[in-house]
Amino acid sequence: MERPSIAIIDDYQSLALSQADWSSIAARADITVFTKPWRDEDEVADKLAPFSIIVLLRERTAFPARLIERLPNLKMIAMTGNRTSTLDLAACAARGIVVSHTEATPSFSTPELAFALMLACARSLPRAHANAAAGRWQEGLPLGVTLAGKRLGIVGLGRLGSRVAHYGKAFDMDVVAWSTNLTDEKAGGQGVKRVDKHTLFETSDVISVHLGLSERSRAIIGAPEFQAMKQGAIFVNTSRGALVDDAALLAALRSGRIVAGLDVFDVEPLPASHPLTTLPNAVLTPHLGFVVAESFTNFYTQSVQNILAYLDGTPIRVSVA
Repeated sequence: MERPSIAIIDDYQSLALSQADWSSIAARADITVFTKPWRDEDEVADKLAPFSIIVLLRERTAFPARLIERLPNLKMIAMTGNRTSTLDLAACAARGIVVSHTEATPSFSTPELAFALMLACARSLPRAHANAAAGRWQEGLPLGVTLAGKRLGIVGLGRLGSRVAHYGKAFDMDVVAWSTNLTDEKAGGQGVKRVDKHTLFETSDVISVHLGLSERSRAIIGAPEFQAMKQGAIFVNTSRGALVDDAALLAALRSGRIVAGLDVFDVEPLPASHPLTTLPNAVLTPHLGFVVAESFTNFYTQSVQNILAYLDGTPIRVSVA
């Protein structure tokens, strides 16, 4: 019987094989690791066409139906995370491709990064580091601000937004929230005041975005919201780049009215030539919200379990469309 061929893709930090014990799979299948982002969909189809099993790292490479149809040998996908907007599950089902997921990890990493970005913006930490490393000390640095006593506006008070609210209260911030379905009761249950969208953007000193991406929420934050923001307000997005109108964000940053801490972008990886990379009032991180040791150990350990179960003919944690 021909040995299965397994592709582990999007392993940008070359960590996949060190975060779990793959020896039981290596004894039964051939494993290839891809560490670089793809140039385009044609390259994905060309490189992955020979493989029967693909291990995805959450929402990095999109797998729409048209790509799935170009992978004739694909029999199983091991998906990290328990849900994704970038894999067409219906197309997989139509082809008879088994999709197994991993269980969710505790929701600490992204809220913690959101707060790190708030602090980095409030105290100009990247510029301060550059100054200290270059011997310029405090020369030319903007004056920092404290978070205590400021208003934190949270866009989306779900699992992640609620934890950010908890952190905000620990920092003695006045926390308010808005989303299309948020009720006074739900907000009150988190010790947060619900306000309308305009009020949140107009009155908050710091705004943190924690919405899921859907057609309804795409570009939900645009020019009217940025124009309403206070001079010097901080805008943080660790959710999805497409929630924000890119041109409106760039205009607000170029005007110098706001500061932004961004972990997500409409196009990822962010091109080196992107205008955001030149702006001194933008703090950028390369989509690190879920990228922590605890999450990766869980992702890859359970992916190993999922692949072994599939090879044994008894798939587990199967995702359905």
